[in-house]
Amino acid sequence: MTVLPDDGLELAAEFPDVSHEQWQRLVAGVLRKSGKDVEGAQAEEALSTALEDGLRTRPLYTAHDTAPTPGLPGFAPFVRGSRAEGNTVGGWDVRQRHTTADGAAILTDLENGVTSLWLAVGEGGIPVASLGGALDGVYLDLAPVVLDAGRDVEPAARELLRLYEERGVAKDVARGNLGADPLGHEARTGQSYDFAQVAGLARLCAEEYPGLRALTVDALPYHEAGGSAAQELGCSLATGVAYLRELTEAGLSVEEACGQLEFRYSATADQFLTIAKLRAARRLWARVAEVCGAPAAGAQVQHAVTSPVMMTRRDPWVNMLRATIATLAAGAGGADSVTVLPFDHALGLPDAFARRISRNTSTILIEESHLARVIDPAGGSWYVERLTDELAQAGWEFFQRIERGGGLADVLRSGQLGQDLADTWQARSAKLAKRREPVTGVSEFPHLAEKPVERRPAPETPSGGLPRVRRDEAYEELRARSDAHLAATGSRPRIFLAALGPAAAHTARLTFASNLFQAGGIEPVTEGTFEDSGATEVCLCSSDALYEEQAATVAAELKAAGASHVSLAGRPGQYPGVDAYVFAGCDAVAVLSATLDRMGVS
Repeated sequence: MTVLPDDGLELAAEFPDVSHEQWQRLVAGVLRKSGKDVEGAQAEEALSTALEDGLRTRPLYTAHDTAPTPGLPGFAPFVRGSRAEGNTVGGWDVRQRHTTADGAAILTDLENGVTSLWLAVGEGGIPVASLGGALDGVYLDLAPVVLDAGRDVEPAARELLRLYEERGVAKDVARGNLGADPLGHEARTGQSYDFAQVAGLARLCAEEYPGLRALTVDALPYHEAGGSAAQELGCSLATGVAYLRELTEAGLSVEEACGQLEFRYSATADQFLTIAKLRAARRLWARVAEVCGAPAAGAQVQHAVTSPVMMTRRDPWVNMLRATIATLAAGAGGADSVTVLPFDHALGLPDAFARRISRNTSTILIEESHLARVIDPAGGSWYVERLTDELAQAGWEFFQRIERGGGLADVLRSGQLGQDLADTWQARSAKLAKRREPVTGVSEFPHLAEKPVERRPAPETPSGGLPRVRRDEAYEELRARSDAHLAATGSRPRIFLAALGPAAAHTARLTFASNLFQAGGIEPVTEGTFEDSGATEVCLCSSDALYEEQAATVAAELKAAGASHVSLAGRPGQYPGVDAYVFAGCDAVAVLSATLDRMGVS
């Protein structure tokens, strides 16, 4: 029997060390086979991925990719978590959102894994007078309540406090957040409200309700307007600083003011970016508290919400997968509470099944995957630590830009913030249109025969401020045109895909073209002849070699048979009779819109 060395390191010692330069040469060799003749650092750069905010994800990270020491969990700068124990005691707080006074649904959630409630109250939500009915049967001493009441924050808060008193909940037992967020409300609606009432609620909480916070710093309006991760961070910092100024002027100490704030961020299906964003947010807020002279009060309390921007209306079942990844990222990033939006969130009021899946997403990750048992599971990763640092720097720069503009209220009212967010979304929209950022079930692998998922309309949400965007919006508009055509004629607009040569020659481009046209609601016909297809347009699909031999002839034959327009799946070339080309990286939205226009689909 062979006895291995105790340290196990002698086995590794038998293999020669590999240098960074050797790795780059191997990468260059692989790239050369694909037609890219680059060497050294350029070879490595060729495998990098550009992110928003000028950041790049590199293919290799090593111990040389230094980042500031993240510290220990529960200690400044709180990168590794606001609490020393992290979420290991019982997992993160599973917070479900409700917009209607459906007491039965609320109780069902609480009885099946939800640990706190996030209630929309007032305009677009539960009437203030109905709050007691909605919470009927809820043990308010056990279930924290977070309000989202917009301009109705004071009457909603007073009603909740009245319910605490009426139901015998001791002041030191009450938990939750009254949800005051004047700047967030203004970003949503374009309307402001007086901070004096907010200051009064904050003083009341600080003096009498130690477990209640009065204010929420909600970064979702900026995320939902198309903002990047760094812009979301910068806006949250600017909001938090503005609230600190107001609260300290109202008589609260810096420590008391910090204790009244809870920060809300989006969690997306980009898991590493979400993890880094939450870690960077804690570091940045710790720096703000330090500068304000209260470093011990810099432990940011975070509420993460799965991104509404990523939720699709077509093939909404895929949203379950997106939300699972986002929830994993929020938990790994150290969020104190997590709201998983139901998969049918974009369609209206969620049904019981959607709410069940929503709450069980967190339960599986906590109870079955044991994700909460590890404090800061991403900590120590060279990639995550470097990304956290780079994102923190970018977020701080955007925060400083807002402060130079006079603060968040001024840049919001001047329109500068809206323009910055719009510019970011425009750049991202170009990637979505070119399918460089794929949306599964929408721009990639759409299902035209899908039966629509229908839900009761949700209450109208307050608007009038920053826009709300979705990744699927351009394709949704195209699909809506196709749906209208189907309703009017009984069939979808069609295109005949003419496959040239054997399957080995045409399968890849046939699949590509089929996905592309279905993304716009155009039904691809691949069987039979053009004459029998009922289509007026054709797309040729094959290899470059067969295009050289057959494209011009086949295009002429198809036009003679009545085809009004012939496109080709592949890079533009010199093929007589071919009117257009579709290829990876083309503006799919523009191509599809023009195709529907030619077909008379309005």
